[in-house]
Amino acid sequence: MTLPNHLYAQRMNVELRHLRCFLAVAEEGGFTAAAHRLHLAQPTLTRNIRALEDSLGVRLFERTTRRTELTGKGEALRDAVVPLLRQLDSALTDLRNGDTLRVGFSWGLPEGLSRLAARFTETTGTGVEFIRCDTPQAGLDTGRADVALLRSTPPKGLRGVLLYEESRSAAVPAGWKLAERSELDWAELAGLPLIVNTVSGTTFPEMWPAGSRPVVGSECRNFDEWLEQVAVGLGVGTAPVSAARRYTHPSVRIMPLTGAPAVPAYLTYPSHGAHPQAARFADHAWRAAEELQRA
Repeated sequence: MTLPNHLYAQRMNVELRHLRCFLAVAEEGGFTAAAHRLHLAQPTLTRNIRALEDSLGVRLFERTTRRTELTGKGEALRDAVVPLLRQLDSALTDLRNGDTLRVGFSWGLPEGLSRLAARFTETTGTGVEFIRCDTPQAGLDTGRADVALLRSTPPKGLRGVLLYEESRSAAVPAGWKLAERSELDWAELAGLPLIVNTVSGTTFPEMWPAGSRPVVGSECRNFDEWLEQVAVGLGVGTAPVSAARRYTHPSVRIMPLTGAPAVPAYLTYPSHGAHPQAARFADHAWRAAEELQRA
């Protein structure tokens, strides 16, 4: 009797996950150890093995309450599957190695992110390249970056993980009398001209209550211009405290700022069509957030 084609196709519906589950049980000598190795619930592993046996129409394991052993068919499948899976894993690794994940930033890249990137490359084989992009979304909006560090809540169309929040410092022209102070308060800045980085800044007049907002002393489009405009005395500004450690200028005094809202740091990537490693890199960064904030 010849089986209809559709029945034969269903009978041979073997998937890669079935073979990986089979090999784990064969190598571990039992379902419990194999489930632990694969990070699967044991009933899920059992269903996969049963599906494989049903698809092949043969019994692969002899199972009793005391042991799990390969049948003759199981041994033959194991001997055939081991080199095939090794070859497949090698081919997939070769494809993944050499790929690059581009991480965009406008300024103030956390120092610890480079160490994280090195570990990520060791783990995944995917290289990480940091690219400075002076755009609102640090390169995601122009296609230059696959992942971006943003100092604001991600807009619609982007996914992001909050790495940390940090306090602000005030930046004051060194020649001003104000620079002699030991600290400033957020409310005091409302009476001073504000330097606004319109592209990648974190401080805007709308952040103060209506009726007590600072005037715009000057506008710029990147952090370097912002620092220079403070230096020549066009106004004051604020930036995350990490910026005070990374950026200095002989004509700018950086001092503590009290009462200011915190600055979030998000690692973001597109909601659709993202680089295959984007979410994984963001997850690695989120898990290492404490390390990144200390750096």
